[in-house]
Amino acid sequence: MKFSQYFLPTLKEVPSDSVIPSHILMVRSGMIRQLTSGVYSYLPLGLRVFKKVEKIVREEMNAIGGCEFYLPALSPNELWAETGRLEDYGDDIFRIKNRELVLAPTHEEVFTSIAKPNLISYKQLPQIWYQIQTKFRNEPRPRGGVLRGRQFTMKDAYSFDTTWEGLDGSYDKHAQAYRNIFTRCGLRFFTVSAFSGAMGGSESEEFMVEAEAGEDTVVLSSDNKYASNIEVAVSHSELIGRMNTDLPLEEFYTPDIKSIDELAGFLGITDRSRLAKSRLFVVPSKSERKKDDYVLALVCGDDEFSETKLANKFAGIRPGHPEELLDIAGADAGYIGPVNFRNKDVKIIADLRLSDADELISGACRNDYHIKNIDLKRDVPGITYMDIRTVKDGEKTYDQSANLRMTKAIEVGHIFKLGTRYAEALGAKYLDVNGKENVIIMGSYGIGIERIAAAYIEQNHDKDGIVWSGEISPFDIHLVSVNKKSDPVKEAAQKLYEELSGMGYEVLFDDRDDISPGVKFKDADLIGIPIQLVVSDKNMKNDEIEVKFRKTGERERIKRELMLEAIPDLMAKL
Repeated sequence: MKFSQYFLPTLKEVPSDSVIPSHILMVRSGMIRQLTSGVYSYLPLGLRVFKKVEKIVREEMNAIGGCEFYLPALSPNELWAETGRLEDYGDDIFRIKNRELVLAPTHEEVFTSIAKPNLISYKQLPQIWYQIQTKFRNEPRPRGGVLRGRQFTMKDAYSFDTTWEGLDGSYDKHAQAYRNIFTRCGLRFFTVSAFSGAMGGSESEEFMVEAEAGEDTVVLSSDNKYASNIEVAVSHSELIGRMNTDLPLEEFYTPDIKSIDELAGFLGITDRSRLAKSRLFVVPSKSERKKDDYVLALVCGDDEFSETKLANKFAGIRPGHPEELLDIAGADAGYIGPVNFRNKDVKIIADLRLSDADELISGACRNDYHIKNIDLKRDVPGITYMDIRTVKDGEKTYDQSANLRMTKAIEVGHIFKLGTRYAEALGAKYLDVNGKENVIIMGSYGIGIERIAAAYIEQNHDKDGIVWSGEISPFDIHLVSVNKKSDPVKEAAQKLYEELSGMGYEVLFDDRDDISPGVKFKDADLIGIPIQLVVSDKNMKNDEIEVKFRKTGERERIKRELMLEAIPDLMAKL
């Protein structure tokens, strides 16, 4: 491709609305341009990279037996309502106001609606279906360029099986395909156990790329044997234990003291572990005839709640509203605790660190009062203990074999064992070998196409620009003609371009006559193609062509007549 015929609008300056490296460099190198908040136009160079990512994804999905579809972006409201996700997604889903339609952020419902009338016998299963298609999500705060936009390209795949063991097999196939995809795309990645969220399902795993620009916080062990999303990470934490003083409960006046920090200051103590932090949660009933359930959760005052871990135990759980706290607990936030609770039907759950602890201080379920000497073993019958805290940086792994560290990461893929949630809601069933009707068992598997490219750039850039390599590099070679109106240089560069293209190499040929050599070299480093070949008067005097390796900056000169046979060796050095 000749630069003079290619639309490649590079920029010298950093765009004012770009902060993270991938966003800055995608704009500066002419890959993308913003149309409106969270919506980007893909320019020729960017589209070229994204299509290469798609090619890799398609090849690996086909290799595990995937059948490619292309489904509508528009789908009817009632289809989403049948699975409950119209409400689950809330404002995150785009709705067409003058039609009962949504712009789909994912396609579980639509694929299941196709499976329902067509996959009716065990003989037709298992199946793996996928598509590479535009998705839409109403991100309230789009940021990071294509990392978090309102319109994006996703490969979403779905498996349909007759048994749970079959689902395990389909899940493992996708997990390996994803490893192949990210390896071929040049990413340094790891996997973490994750929370399924609105997708539902029994098990899910995220594929992550460590990067400062990441929006996810993940927990990694120092020996690289453990990785988890912080929402579900576990660690070794010492119990605060018992004092065995058997002191009686005692209320005390704490006017306007609501937070743990305020309470610690009021008491003049630094150890917050025995200040039991209490929060009321509501588990909404799925039946109009049944009342909501309530959960009072306790963690040590120096810990934070993991609402995700609670959500894994209680589907749909949410924090209690102020009026609910007054009605159920008899006090405002900051003054509730496990003793004197007004509603005796509330489930009380404490973090494992608090197991059978005593001499605790918490709210007295009475405004402006706290209570001390709480003994969970003595004073809170029926209490349940489970891991509901968020791990901390520097803690030990659960088996105490290594230390944990927290880092930022970008999610590039997510796989789910959906089970029967969608098939059951939409009535997708098959007949087994005995003619008995069974619900189809499903999995769901997503990859963000543009996210892969952005994550690659986050991991592979320097002060001058992008550093491409491997299969997703937009071109193999960047040929620069430094001619200064010199016909022999132009002719030599043109001939080399034609020869390299004829050999099957993808070449970006900077043939521009009206651009200075300095600008051409800066553009070459900004765009970041792995090998740069420079044809100039200076080199031509010795009948040589200069080679520059973009990643290392290493240079060498090769005789022009030996250039074509040298190219394979040069490519092997990358």
